[in-house]
Amino acid sequence: MRFAALLPLLFACATASAATPVETVNAAMAKLAPQVKVDVAQESSVPGFYEALIGNQLVYVSKDGRFVLDGSATDVDAGLDLTEAAHAKQRRSTLAQIGTDKRIVFAPEKPKYTVTVFTDVDCPFCRRFHDHIAEYNALGIAVEYVFMPLDIHPGADVKSEAVWCASDRKAAFTAAMSGADTGKASCANPVAETTRLARSMGINGTPTTLAPDGTRIAPGVAMSPQQLLAELSRLEKNPVSAH
Repeated sequence: MRFAALLPLLFACATASAATPVETVNAAMAKLAPQVKVDVAQESSVPGFYEALIGNQLVYVSKDGRFVLDGSATDVDAGLDLTEAAHAKQRRSTLAQIGTDKRIVFAPEKPKYTVTVFTDVDCPFCRRFHDHIAEYNALGIAVEYVFMPLDIHPGADVKSEAVWCASDRKAAFTAAMSGADTGKASCANPVAETTRLARSMGINGTPTTLAPDGTRIAPGVAMSPQQLLAELSRLEKNPVSAH
């Protein structure tokens, strides 16, 4: 959700006297867009500002409630996108709600790294990603798939449920990624929940690959086993959400 119409210059003045971050942000936003819901408000890495998550959008509100900034904040000296770092922290928190009991895991015996991949059985790029699953595992990368059937693929939710309800989920998943008929098995499953959680993180496409710290890995990198390995090694030394 963007506020271009409300914030043409990426900031606006408001007044607030609330003491807590949430109160300050709500008071400021009430004068700009009273219909929005402030989900999270906390200290920001930007001096003198709070950061607030409104839907999937991060905005910055000065501690006196006077200024609201809508856009990305960058620490030039550190070469760090502070907005992405804040989003990564939020994604990491949400990922913690998706236990291994809600994932289909393809992992080597002793993985070096683990990624979460939001996937759709009817997504062509998801299928291309899975074509290389043996290569990812051979490089020490564990891939934990989480279902997120897209609305543009009617019936993908039913197929996801059928895969989840199969006696051998990994085999059923691989078969589905090869275009095999999944059948229509039904049982208690996490598909609706994981789809909701994915959308709450601003994920709207598949495959979306997240590192353990919540960093979203560029598709072009994630689709290459060797490039993904290099990126995970880099993030291990300098996790984005640590900033």
